[in-house]
Amino acid sequence: WSEGKLTRDHIREYAISYYPHVAAFPTYVSGVHSGCDDPTVRRMLLENLVEEERGPANHPALWRRFAAALGASETDLSTRPRTPEVAGAIAEFRRATRGDSVAEGLAALYAYESQIPEISRTKREGLAAFYGIEDPGAVEFFTVHEEADVWHRQAEREALGRVATTPDEQKNALAAAERCLDSLNRVLDGVMRENGLAA
Repeated sequence: WSEGKLTRDHIREYAISYYPHVAAFPTYVSGVHSGCDDPTVRRMLLENLVEEERGPANHPALWRRFAAALGASETDLSTRPRTPEVAGAIAEFRRATRGDSVAEGLAALYAYESQIPEISRTKREGLAAFYGIEDPGAVEFFTVHEEADVWHRQAEREALGRVATTPDEQKNALAAAERCLDSLNRVLDGVMRENGLAA
């Protein structure tokens, strides 16, 4: 949508399809937090989790506002069956963030959050330029992530340096990050398939 080549209906369907991952993201953070023995890293993860979950402007709620601006209903968001790709991404992130390796969990979070500030800016700008969606409440998910995930990615990178200290831990963390990124790319492929768009 950053080039205006999709319809509002396509973006609405993306918002509905992607919502389960957004809703699950706080559980990924809490999974790593609960398995972490390093108190410094654990506190950083707690700050991230609080930002994700706290109050009426929690991040899943912000995504629901975005979807509503495109015409999606709460029923659409709560009852639409997950695509196989979204279910696969959630499963992959949960494997990485609820396993025995804090390094792999942090790598999964970093793989996602490291790219979000730039993606959020591009999406917000595209929504305004091509679809007339500029209401601050409708795009707050993106404006929040343009800033918050700059801090998150830096903190996660530093935390990875604290916990991934051996070559094996580093190799396994990188592999977990790659699996999670691949699963997210498949989500986009699934949205395109569901909307009859060429991949």
